[in-house]
Amino acid sequence: MSKGDHALLSPSGAYKWLNCPASPRLEAEIPEQPSPYAQEGTLAHSVCEISAKKYFKKSRPSDYSRRLNTLKKDELWSDEMLHTAETYVDHLAEKAMSFESEPYTAFEVRVDISKYVPEAFGRCDCVMFGGNTLIITDYKHGKGVPVSAKENPQLMLYALGALELYQPIFGDSIQHIAICIDQPRIDSYESWKCSREELVHWGKTVVKPVAEKAFAGDGEPNSGPWCRFCRASGICQRQAEQQISAFDDFKDCKDVGLLSPDQMSVVLKAGQHLVAWFEAVKAQALNKLLEGCSIPGYKVVEGRSLRVWTNQDAALEKLQASGIDRALIYDTVPKTLSQLEKMIGKKQFGEMVGEFIMKPQGKPTLATAEDTRKEYNSAASDFKAVAQQ
Repeated sequence: MSKGDHALLSPSGAYKWLNCPASPRLEAEIPEQPSPYAQEGTLAHSVCEISAKKYFKKSRPSDYSRRLNTLKKDELWSDEMLHTAETYVDHLAEKAMSFESEPYTAFEVRVDISKYVPEAFGRCDCVMFGGNTLIITDYKHGKGVPVSAKENPQLMLYALGALELYQPIFGDSIQHIAICIDQPRIDSYESWKCSREELVHWGKTVVKPVAEKAFAGDGEPNSGPWCRFCRASGICQRQAEQQISAFDDFKDCKDVGLLSPDQMSVVLKAGQHLVAWFEAVKAQALNKLLEGCSIPGYKVVEGRSLRVWTNQDAALEKLQASGIDRALIYDTVPKTLSQLEKMIGKKQFGEMVGEFIMKPQGKPTLATAEDTRKEYNSAASDFKAVAQQ
């Protein structure tokens, strides 16, 4: 499903521009490079859209078949998209059944949020109204970090836009808001609720003042975790200034010895952002050099590459014709657990062979105190190792 052209202050970038109001005008000077991951996500969204419309009888079965056949011709197509769409629709069906009577449901709804953000609009994956409740559901195709629904600014802006759009129909009957994020590829499904009053108050007192400054180009730059979503990351001067200043406490350190636990905490906290910033600078520098710019002390060289077949089938046939045993050429190995699950579907796969699957305890790894995962239990790990002997 196409999200359409982006506004200067798009809801999808709200986390970024709410924290760094200078970012929209900085990014406006940098061309946006299409990402294969974004294109894959758009394709997966389209599969979700037609699947949901078919289930909720918003389109004819023939329309579903026709569009699906077209989508399958895309070079980024994967059968996994059918399984993730099925999970997405199952969750929408559960939400619909939670209402006392059949809710109003719409897909790919374009909402205007210019009441709070100048010239801004967005597109909701699914809008559901019933009784006094509005549910906004967003599908995420990413396989990385789970996207939190709690106070998610993108979906909160979508909800504000939906309230405005449907005001003539539902008036002020909607008093409760639920925003939900489905991320089936990593088995993450989050929801968060607030009141209409809280949502509107946030829009008027938090969003609107910042958005107006950002749109006018008067916003102050501010570096933080949101920088990784910014096209100016790696060439932003404020970002460089804040990254380097993170270690100012060590400048006047007169002690000679080992880092204390408190000092290690400072380095660990600042270092993770410093590494990400350094990689962003490297990427930007490479682009500049490829564009013909000169960076003192650096040049572009050819990286390591691996040999590939020009025609694998023909090559393997010739090896066999030359007397090489087929058993030496081919390995017969089963697909991995994850590959089979994607092919069969998570639910059916679990029903069929779930009894043969276990998830061992992961290796200890460092994380921040804010991380939602449980603290590592070495005793449990030791016990499990003994039990398996």
